Amino acid sequence: MPGSLHEECGVFGIYSNTPGSNVAAQTYFALYALQHRGQESCGIAVCNEGVIQYHSDIGLVPEVFSKEALEKLEPGNMAVGHVRYSTMGHKSRANAQPLVVRHIKGAMALAHNGSLTNAADLREKLEMDGAIFHSTNDTEIILHIITKTRIRTTSIEAAVEEAMNEIEGAYSLVIMSPSKLIAARDPHGFRPLCMGSLDGDIVFASESCALDSIGAVFVREVEPGEIVVVDKDGTHSIKTHCGGSGNMCVFEFIYFARPDSVIAGASVHIARLRAGSFLALEHPVQADVVIGVPDSGLDAALGFSRQSGIPYGVGFIKNRYIGRTFIQPSQEERDRSVRIKLNTIEATIKNKRVVLIDDSIVRGTTTGRIVRLVREAGAKEVHVRISSPPFVNPCYFGTDISSRDYLIACRMNVNEIRYHIQADTLGYLSTDNVTKLAEGAKCGFCDGCFTGKYPVPEPASVPKNRFEHKIGEIAD
Repeated sequence: MPGSLHEECGVFGIYSNTPGSNVAAQTYFALYALQHRGQESCGIAVCNEGVIQYHSDIGLVPEVFSKEALEKLEPGNMAVGHVRYSTMGHKSRANAQPLVVRHIKGAMALAHNGSLTNAADLREKLEMDGAIFHSTNDTEIILHIITKTRIRTTSIEAAVEEAMNEIEGAYSLVIMSPSKLIAARDPHGFRPLCMGSLDGDIVFASESCALDSIGAVFVREVEPGEIVVVDKDGTHSIKTHCGGSGNMCVFEFIYFARPDSVIAGASVHIARLRAGSFLALEHPVQADVVIGVPDSGLDAALGFSRQSGIPYGVGFIKNRYIGRTFIQPSQEERDRSVRIKLNTIEATIKNKRVVLIDDSIVRGTTTGRIVRLVREAGAKEVHVRISSPPFVNPCYFGTDISSRDYLIACRMNVNEIRYHIQADTLGYLSTDNVTKLAEGAKCGFCDGCFTGKYPVPEPASVPKNRFEHKIGEIAD
C-alpha cells in the first residue's frame, strides 16, 4: 500500500547433492513465497560445474521469470535467489540481485537482506582504493569487501569471516562460489535466516514459508553471527562472530513476515493474534464489528475480536493483481490507487460501529484514505487500533524509514493523528507489550523505531539514496 512501511528483501539458496538438478525451478517457487518481502526486482543465479549464470530484472517474480527465462538458466547443483524492495538505492536493473562478480579465484553470487550502518564510510574507502561501483545499494559494498579479502585468503568462508569484521549493521547473506553455498547472519540477528533440508539437499531462506513452498523440512535458524558452509563434504559452521542472543527486528512479527512463517521458534500468526488481544485490553471500545486491513491487519483483528467479544467481519477485498506498472504520479491517482487495491464490503460495514485494525501508521496518508473508504461504506463510527506503537524514530537496519521527517508521530500527538485520519478514536499497542508478541521466541528484539533504544550506537541519519546525488548536491 502507498505510504506503508517496507522492508528490504528476501533471500534463498539451495545446494543439491545431485549435479544437473533443476535448482532454478526450486528457487523460483521459493521466491514466490518470499514475494511479500520485495516487489521491485528479483533474480536467480545458478552454478553449473563452477560456471555461474544469472537472470535478474525489475518486476515481480512471474514478470521477470517467464518460462523462457527460466529455461535459459541451465541445470546445476546450486542456486541463489533474491526479491528486493529498495530501502537503499533507486529501483533499477543495476540494483537487482543476486549480484555476480568474477575474479582471479573464480566467481561469486551474493544475495543480501538488510542495511549496513557504515556503508558510506566503507564505500568511500573502497573507491579511494580504486573500486568501481555499478549499483547504489549496500550489497555491492559487501561484494567488494569479500572479493578483496578472498584474493588473499585460502577459502571463501575465510573471506566472509574476515569481511564480517568490517561490515556493520543488518545483513542476512546467501553466497555462492563455484563449489560452496554459504549463509551468514550479522551478530545481532536483525533479519531472519533459516536452514532446511529437501531430500538431503540443503536450503536457506529468509522465512520458513519458503521452505514449505518447495516441500523442504525446517532444520534450524542460522544463529546471529554464524557462517554456515555447504559443500561436497557436507555442512559445517563457523561461530567466531556468535555469542549474543540476537536482536531480531520486532516488526518481522507485526508486519514483514508471512503469518504462516515460524521465526526464532515463534509463530508469526500467533504473535499477531496476541497483538490484537493486547489492543483489546489496552483500548476497549463499544462497537459492532472488527475488521482488519489486508494482509497483516487480519490476524490482529481476529485477536481483537476474540478478546473483546465483538464479532469479526471481512471488511475489505484486496486486489492482488496489480503489478509494478501501477504507479500513482498525482495525488488524485494515489487516492484512486487505494480504491483499486482495496474495496470495502458494504454489507459488513454499513450502519455499524467499526473497529479498524492496521499494523502501523507511518506517514498517515494511507490510513486516512482507508478510514475515508470505511466511512463512505456507511460506517457510523470508525475506531482505529494499531498493532504496533507509534513510529517516532528511524530504522537503520533495513526498512525505508531513514528519517524522522517521514513520521507523523514525530509531528503530532495521538489525538492530533486521530483528527488527521478522521477516526473517532485511535489506540496504539504499547511499547511494554510489543516485545511480548512472539511468545517463546529464542531471541531478543530491536524496537528502536518505537523506543529509540537501539542495540548498537545510533548512526548518523542518512538519506535512502545516499549514493545518488544530483550535480548541485555534491562538491567538485
